[in-house]
Amino acid sequence: MRASHGGDATADGNLPLEPDRFVGRSAELTELARALDASRLVTVTGPGGVGKSRLAAHAAALSAPPDGVWRVELAAVRDPELVGFAVVEALGLTDHTARLPREALLAHLTDRQLLLVLDGFEHLVEVCASLVAELLGRAPGLRVLAVGRRPLELSGERVVALAPLGEDEAVELFADRAAQQGVALDEDDPDVRELCRRLDGIPLAVELAAGRLRALAPGELLARFDDRFRLLAGGRRDALPRHQTLRTAIGWSHELCTPQERLLWARLSVFAGRFDLEAAEYVCGGDGLPSDSVLDVLSELLAQSVVVREETPTGMRYRMLDTIRAYGADWLEATGDAARLRRRHRDWYLGLATWCELDWFSPRQGEVAARVEAELPNLRGALEYCLTEPDETHLGQYLAGSLWFYWAGCGRLAEGRHWLEQAVQLDAEDTANDQSRLKALWVLGYVAILQGDTVPALAALQECREEADHAANPTAVAYAEHRTGCLALVTDDMPRAETLLRSALDRYQQIGELNSNVLMGQVELAMTRAFQGDLADAVKLCEDVRRVCEDHGERWTRAYALYVLAYVAWSDGELPLARDLLADCLGSAHGFRDLLGSVLAVELLALVTAAEGDAAEAALLQGAAGGMWPSVGLPLFGSAYYNAPHELCEAMARERLGDERYAECVREGARLGREEAVARALGPSRALDAVPVPRGPVRPTAVSVDMRKPAASPTRKGGETAG
Repeated sequence: MRASHGGDATADGNLPLEPDRFVGRSAELTELARALDASRLVTVTGPGGVGKSRLAAHAAALSAPPDGVWRVELAAVRDPELVGFAVVEALGLTDHTARLPREALLAHLTDRQLLLVLDGFEHLVEVCASLVAELLGRAPGLRVLAVGRRPLELSGERVVALAPLGEDEAVELFADRAAQQGVALDEDDPDVRELCRRLDGIPLAVELAAGRLRALAPGELLARFDDRFRLLAGGRRDALPRHQTLRTAIGWSHELCTPQERLLWARLSVFAGRFDLEAAEYVCGGDGLPSDSVLDVLSELLAQSVVVREETPTGMRYRMLDTIRAYGADWLEATGDAARLRRRHRDWYLGLATWCELDWFSPRQGEVAARVEAELPNLRGALEYCLTEPDETHLGQYLAGSLWFYWAGCGRLAEGRHWLEQAVQLDAEDTANDQSRLKALWVLGYVAILQGDTVPALAALQECREEADHAANPTAVAYAEHRTGCLALVTDDMPRAETLLRSALDRYQQIGELNSNVLMGQVELAMTRAFQGDLADAVKLCEDVRRVCEDHGERWTRAYALYVLAYVAWSDGELPLARDLLADCLGSAHGFRDLLGSVLAVELLALVTAAEGDAAEAALLQGAAGGMWPSVGLPLFGSAYYNAPHELCEAMARERLGDERYAECVREGARLGREEAVARALGPSRALDAVPVPRGPVRPTAVSVDMRKPAASPTRKGGETAG
C-alpha cells in the first residue's frame, strides 16, 4: 500500500489549515487530549453546528502521532459501500487489487501509528462501527477520533459530549467573526450578549449572525431574531432545545435572505462536497434565477456565512456545511424542484467526465487528473443517481466507462470496478444505448486485468466482443480485442497477444481512433516483441509512441513506452540510458498515482542498479517493490517474462551479498513507504562498490537462475541477455 499525498496532504496527514482563529474551548481541548491519551477510540458528540468538527480537527492537529493525522469527511458519502473507499481516498492510498478497501486499509495500517478522524459518520453508523472495530482490533498503532451526533457504541469508546459555548466565549467568537466583516464590536454591549444568549452559544448560529453585521447592527439583529424565534420555534415537540435553536438560527438566517438567495441556497444543496462557480451557474441557474446572476447571489451567501469559499489546487471552490446543506435540501424538496435539479447536476458531471476523457489525450493530462480528483464526491453522486433511477441506466454505464482513464491511470481501480460492476449488471431497456454498456464492459475487463483478476476480465471482454459483433459496433470490437490481447500478454501467451494487438491496432486505424488507449496498445505490442527477442521492433514501436505522446503532451502512456525502451537499453548494456529512461518513467507514473507503472519502474531500476555494481541498493529496491506489489495484485502478473529480470537481479545481488545480507537489505526496502521508495529510486547516484560497471549484455556470473521463458533474448546488437 502506498500513500500518495495529493492536494494539501503531507507526510504528516491531510488536516486542512484552519481558515480563521480558533476561539475558546480550552477546557474541552484538555478533556479531549486526556481522552485520546487514555483510549484508542474517542467520539466527540453533540448537535449539528455545535463545533464538533472544528474542535476535533484542532485537537488532532495538536496530537502529532508519528505517521500523521488523517481526516475522512463522510458527510457527502451516502452509500455505505463507499465508506471504505472514502477512507482509502483520505489516506491517499492506491490499491490496484481486487481486494476490498477494508483489506487494503488493514494492510496499510498494521505497522503504522496514526490518528484517523472520521467526521460526520452518524448516517453511516453501522458500517463505520464495523470498520472501526476491525481496524482497531488489527492495527495496534491506530487511534480513531470519531465526530458525530451519536456514539459508535463500541467497546472501549470514550465519549466527549460537546456543549454550546459559554456566554463569554460566544461573545468572543461573535466579535472575532464580526472583525472579519470589518465591524468592531463592544463585547460588553448588552445587545451583543443578549443575542449570543438567544443563540444558545451554538458556534454555527453565532457565525451566521456575524455574517449579517455588514447590514444590521446587533440591536437590529436582536429585534429581527426575536420575531423569527416566535415564528420558527415549531417543529418536533420532542426535539432537544438546542436542536430547535439551531434550526431556528438557520431558519432565521434563511428568512433574512432575499427570495433569490433562498432559491440558490436550496439549489446548491444538490452538490456533494465542494463545487466551482461554473457548476453552480449551470446547475442552479434559470427558472427564477438567471445564470448571470448566480455569482452576485452566491457572493451574498458567502458574506452571510451560508457558503464557505476555499482556495484549492484546482482553483477557487465553494461548499456548504452539512447542516446548512440539509436545511437547503429540505426547502428544495418542498419546492418540488429536487428531481429537476438532480438531473441538471447529473448532466453537468456527465459533461465534465466527457470533457475530461477527451482532454486526457492532451498537455492538460495533469490538470484533468486533479480536476476529477477534486470532483469525485459529485461524480459519485451522479453515478449513484444514474444507477438507482430506472431510466438512467445507460447514462450510468456511460459515466462509469468514460472515467476509464481515472480508474486505470490514477490509482482508482478498486472504486472503478465497484461502479462498473454495478453498471453492467443493469440492463438498459433502450437498445440504442448499447454503446454505453459495451464501453463499460471493456473498461471493466481492463480494470480487472490490471488487478490481476483474469477470470472476471475474460468474462467481461468475451461478453463485450459477442455483443459488439451482434451490434456491428467496430469501436467496441477493437477495444475488446485490444484488452483481450493485453490479457494474453500478462498471462505469457505472446503469439496470441501479438496477433490480437496487431489486429486491434489495425481496427483502430480503420476507424480513425487515436488516444492514450490506442498508444498503450502499441506499447503492449512492443512488449510482446521485446519478450520474443525482436528488440529492434520494440524500439521502433515505442519511439513512435514517444513521438506521438510528446506531440500531444501525453505523459501517462509515454511512461510505459519509456519502460519498454529502458528494458531494451538494459538488454543492450546501456545502463546510464536505462536509468535516465526509468527515472522519467517513474516520475510520471508516480505523479499520476499509477502504482502499476511505478512498481514496474522500481523493479527494473533494481536490475539496472545491480548491473551497475550496487548490489545492496538493488536488493533494497527489490524490497521496496515487494512492499508495493500487494497493493497492485499478483507480483509481476505471475508472468515468467516479467519475472525474469527480477530473478536475474536477485541472483546477482545474492551472489555479491550472500543470502543473509541480501535478505536484510530486502527487509530494509520493504519498510519504506511509497513516497520514500520513489524518492530513494529517483535519488542522486550513490557511491558504488569497487567493481567495474559491466559493459554490454549483463549476465550473472557463477549463478544458475531458472529464467523459465524466455531463457535468453537476442539483443539488437546480436548478443544475448537473460530475460
